Amino acid sequence: MDLVFRAAAVHRAHHDPREVQVCKLISIKTGGCPEDCSYCSQSSRYQTEVKASPLMDRQEVLDIAARAKASGVTRVCMGAAWREVRDNKQFDRVLDMVKDVTEMGVEVCCTLGMLTEDQARKLDDAGLYAYNHNLDTSESHYDKVITTRTFADRLQTLANVRKTNVTVCSGGILGLGETSDDRISMLHTLATLEEHPESFPVNVLSKVPGTPFADNADVSIWETVRMIATARIVLPRTVVRLSAGRAMMSEAEQAMCFMAGANSIFSSETKVMLTKAVPSPAYDEDKALLEKLGLTMRPPFKDAKPQRTRHNAISGPAGDGAADTSEVASTCCGRDTACQSAAMVSPSID
Repeated sequence: MDLVFRAAAVHRAHHDPREVQVCKLISIKTGGCPEDCSYCSQSSRYQTEVKASPLMDRQEVLDIAARAKASGVTRVCMGAAWREVRDNKQFDRVLDMVKDVTEMGVEVCCTLGMLTEDQARKLDDAGLYAYNHNLDTSESHYDKVITTRTFADRLQTLANVRKTNVTVCSGGILGLGETSDDRISMLHTLATLEEHPESFPVNVLSKVPGTPFADNADVSIWETVRMIATARIVLPRTVVRLSAGRAMMSEAEQAMCFMAGANSIFSSETKVMLTKAVPSPAYDEDKALLEKLGLTMRPPFKDAKPQRTRHNAISGPAGDGAADTSEVASTCCGRDTACQSAAMVSPSID
């Protein structure tokens, strides 16, 4: 439990511990993805229940976003099952969606695959608040999960986003057959970037029939809590987003995740995240849970970056407000990097 107590102290030093941001994912382009991510229901390479559909109509997106905002959601993330963004009419339509949803007064995030610096700037100009591009796992385990894009490709996309005023959302998935060291390595990669990501999603694998990882071993709640707590310590100002897999947790388990430093969740009117392969609690269920725990809904734009000249980097991970990596390492386990603090590698947290 020492790891959780320490994470809670860091969390309280940098965030309002009563606040949890409620987010909504909208799959604006579902299925038919050419990539081979071994966990994904939207890959065209696997026989899953998810079928390809065209880009969603703009008005439908706006209607979903409006209902989400009315339910307390302050961040709307639009996802498209693309390998990369292409400069075409579909991208132009997405830019219009970003502009329109931004005007509602909520944070807008997109996850569209790889993108160039120029495309990132177009999204920035449209008002995009955040771009999600997960690392998924460690560099050494990566090719056991996906072969159709490289780990370096993912880092390049994050670098392209960093050249704009768009904030970065990047995390990983637990349950991909990785070791504890792989989890540490993934977190270390993000914690030692020139700037910490503003958001770190923690996903637990949803085992989708028809995918190569359909029969992977379960991830225990204690492994999830350990990941959240370690992320909170080494990414002190980052919003830690409890993402896929939460629907399978009890209220007590979710409360433990909040205690360990998670301060964002994804909710849905249809009880799914991007697709029905990944369930999500409903708006009313989450509202009741937060009230039961004495938590409130976090307002939008609290982690906004100061506007800056493009290409002018700001403080890195050891800058103002970031954890002192040497101090974290020495007090947690004596290793030479912050994220090797883990209690992640110990058999339990009690």
